[in-house]
Amino acid sequence: MLNEKVSELLNTQINKEFYSAYLYLSFSNYFSDEGLDGFANWYNVQAQEERDHAMLFVQYMQNNDAKITFEAIDKPDSEFKSHMEVLEAGLKHERYVTGLINNIYGAAYDIKDFRTMQFLDWFVKEQGEEETNAADLIKKMNLFGTDPKSLYLLDQELAARTYTAPSLVL
Repeated sequence: MLNEKVSELLNTQINKEFYSAYLYLSFSNYFSDEGLDGFANWYNVQAQEERDHAMLFVQYMQNNDAKITFEAIDKPDSEFKSHMEVLEAGLKHERYVTGLINNIYGAAYDIKDFRTMQFLDWFVKEQGEEETNAADLIKKMNLFGTDPKSLYLLDQELAARTYTAPSLVL
């Protein structure tokens, strides 16, 4: 049986992960409207990953007989002034999610909930990768984004990203 506070934090994270999927779909839509289908693809894949993250939390809660409550998912902001603004919003969001994961981990650590800590280890590593990927996109945009030909090539690079299911097994 999960600790009440840990269970509550895990449940909140389910809803945050679904929000992340919505947010990345809004980013994908923005880039699609801008004619940057590679960027749109990159964020569409990102949205799929976030949905899977939510489902991993759902499965973990179910495996531990914890009650799940689905809340309303906030509408993401959809007004962006530039490509860079979207990329920076993505990095800011990933840092926010890292903080949420760390908060859950801390709560589990405080009560010696080793099973939940082990479950969260995968997410800690994943968040490191997510922040690196978001920061790398910003670096590439800074290097190439002002040149149309280079932006075209970067868009082509991002179009090659394919969805890979998470490696975490519960």
